Amino acid sequence: MKILNTFYIRTYGCQMNELDSEIISTQLEMRNLKKVSEEEEADIIILNTCSIRDLSEKKVLGKLFEYKKDKKDKIIGVCGCMAMNQKDKLLKKFPHLDFILGTNNLLDINKILDDIIQKNTQEKKIDLNYEIGIENFFAKRENKIKASISIIRGCNNFCSYCIVPQTRGREVSRDSNSIIKEASHLANQGIKEITLLGQNVNSYGLDKPNSKILFPDLLYMLDKVDGIERIRFMTSHPKDITKDLMLALRDLKKVCEFVHFPMQAGSNKILKAMRRTYTKEHYLEKINFLKSLIPNVTIGTDIIVGFPNESDEDFDETYKLFDEIKFDTAFIFAYSPRQNTLASRYDDNISNTLKQQRLQKLLKLFHKNLKTKYDKLIGTKQEVLVERLNKDKKSLKGRTRTFEKVLFAADPKLIGSLQIVDIKNFSHQTLIGELI
Repeated sequence: MKILNTFYIRTYGCQMNELDSEIISTQLEMRNLKKVSEEEEADIIILNTCSIRDLSEKKVLGKLFEYKKDKKDKIIGVCGCMAMNQKDKLLKKFPHLDFILGTNNLLDINKILDDIIQKNTQEKKIDLNYEIGIENFFAKRENKIKASISIIRGCNNFCSYCIVPQTRGREVSRDSNSIIKEASHLANQGIKEITLLGQNVNSYGLDKPNSKILFPDLLYMLDKVDGIERIRFMTSHPKDITKDLMLALRDLKKVCEFVHFPMQAGSNKILKAMRRTYTKEHYLEKINFLKSLIPNVTIGTDIIVGFPNESDEDFDETYKLFDEIKFDTAFIFAYSPRQNTLASRYDDNISNTLKQQRLQKLLKLFHKNLKTKYDKLIGTKQEVLVERLNKDKKSLKGRTRTFEKVLFAADPKLIGSLQIVDIKNFSHQTLIGELI
């Protein structure tokens, strides 16, 4: 019988994937396995994957081809969205792959390993339905300052370009008492900041109308948890960002003034083709109302350029709206078709060259607007949660309430505390300051 002593896990994709990796790692450590930082040292190699972008999938496939050449005596597994999306294709294409494990089956990792050892066969565990019990499994956190908490899994929106409903299933809200219990547990371990996670956090509770606890209600409950200093959340869908949620952002002391507010496109024609269920006018109305309530709020977004049939005029609409709103963070991607989505049936008729030109034009505008913003922040005083020692080993690094990165010189003993920093300068997308 093969003896397992060590494991290596590599995570691709979003913060939800990172949390899933922590859940897997905790179970393996409960099996008395040691996590290693180099795959060569591992008896088990796990790739926790993402299917949102074509590039992420290509990276995973490249790794699997690499292992095919030199697997040695290791157990190789794939978890996450690619496991859900490609299922038997992966096992067939890579006969050296020992198992695949779905996003709703994280608590089955040790049983999978036992079956591999005893039967010497490829194993898979893929359920589209939410796994009961996972919400009460509190993963060990590697970061001792910040932690993520899953509050809702799955998505009901079915945007035409997105694979998430097929890889994560339908929306299932976690019991609010379990969320509060985990937040209190993390606070007792010294965690200062929590990020509430979900494919659409602000639809929390809508699948359980009898509970009468919606996302703003949950924020009010979490704001009372002793020891937690800051609360963030992502990702949001604009259709579910309500007035009550905006008022909670304004009124709750611990909830940070930052909202990830994905626009995706500024053309109503493209938004309709994407099945985003809002118009650019509706989107802008919510943005303006939020800014009127919270003048210092910062706003993040996602943008897809080069969506099928996106004309020059459609892109110009996106460009102008992007410039009008002046987003503080932005994840900008060139469209790539995802298998089994509605948009994959469309003709991908925008050339890669044109996609890249539009992407770079939007990035250039983003960096120009950021410079203007950072110039205005010089001379201000910002509350910073000190997260870690910087790579230069001379300064500390942290973030403001509104999510800007800050560097300043100070004693490492301040890591984990809130400090006021006088902003003196900036470099790229990082503010540079002095401790007050």
